[in-house]
Amino acid sequence: MANLRTAMDSAFWDLNVSSPHTLEGSAKAIPGDPFPIDGARASRVLRIQQLSLLGNGFPLGIIPSYSPTSHKDLGSFSLQSLLLRPATSNWWLGLIGQFRPKKLISSIKAEFSTNDDMEVPTFKDVAKHVLDKSLYSFGLCTQLLVAPSSSIKLSTEGHGEKKGRRNKFMLFHKAVNSIDGEVPTSLMPGLCAKAAFSYEKSQDLWRQKETKKDVMVKKDNGWFWRPSYDVRLKEPHAAVSGIFGGSCTAWFQDGHSPVAVELRGDEDNSTSTKKRSPFSADFFGSVCYSFQHGKFRELYGDLTRIDARLDICSASALAKRVINGLKSSSANSARDPMSSPRINLIFQQQVAGPIVFRVDSRVSLDSLPGKRGPHIEDFIYSLNYSLRLLRSGKVVAWYSPKRKEGMIELRVFEF
Repeated sequence: MANLRTAMDSAFWDLNVSSPHTLEGSAKAIPGDPFPIDGARASRVLRIQQLSLLGNGFPLGIIPSYSPTSHKDLGSFSLQSLLLRPATSNWWLGLIGQFRPKKLISSIKAEFSTNDDMEVPTFKDVAKHVLDKSLYSFGLCTQLLVAPSSSIKLSTEGHGEKKGRRNKFMLFHKAVNSIDGEVPTSLMPGLCAKAAFSYEKSQDLWRQKETKKDVMVKKDNGWFWRPSYDVRLKEPHAAVSGIFGGSCTAWFQDGHSPVAVELRGDEDNSTSTKKRSPFSADFFGSVCYSFQHGKFRELYGDLTRIDARLDICSASALAKRVINGLKSSSANSARDPMSSPRINLIFQQQVAGPIVFRVDSRVSLDSLPGKRGPHIEDFIYSLNYSLRLLRSGKVVAWYSPKRKEGMIELRVFEF
């Protein structure tokens, strides 16, 4: 079923979305934006760990990705590889290298075209283009286990065409249940406190349960165990589900004091002030319908699945829009993007064996300026290769025409 927890995670956590713009393979979703589509959620596996496994299935361990860059001559196509991966029982380190070949090919081709017909570019001329630092990007990541339940992760990456580096420090610590009912001091925020709750319910309209006959197959030399390619797709069914929740935030700063915001434009900079309320609260909800045909066991024609989910990102913004819509004087006022309900659609079709073609899309029920009716905000095409031994693991090759991005990922634990 479409991931109902996307609503909760988007409302409360800083949700990670897949992006080849960083060597880490992910970026934070923009706070206040609509919920991302399920296909855009970042893998729970670190990018370095993905490259370590995916490299075994690609020539020389080189993995392609696609993302636009501000320097058009570099092109969008790039090649990534894991260069180093030393590890011990409580520590590991990885070095990722990335190369964009378009500029190098264009530069060498230009050398041949500008020289005379009888003159061949020297090794020095070619080496100058090969050593162009704008072609390369490097990322270093390490993680150290400092205690049985705590670890430290450090990462840094630099792109040759950009100035500066992207550095990141993270502390992972297991959140345990307190015995006295008090919040653990290690989880207390320094600037604000945020709380959320949710209630979810799922109901099968019909479901064909997995039986022993489905799992065991008899052949000439005996019985063999044949599970589904993906345990989440093993039972044909039709089901409805829903989630409802709320979140509240309290800021430990005087909300009536103006907060300076610097706006950077193409020509000049300006500064504006905004007032932030010391306390805010909102509700959110999602309703989903799921239909699946097939058990995803056979080589062909054993999986067709459709998921449709209606998301209400902000109940307060939706209510405000309805009230303003009843007032003619407010008809032309700016609309909050969170006020529009959205429909997420997922279509999955088995191609052959463990290979599945999938389309994720998000449709806004709002109208664009100058256009009436719903419109597509985002959609992603992907090919998924399910790894039966990992129960629900898969290799995903996806492309987003809207974002003009694409990459190959390893995704596991997608429950």
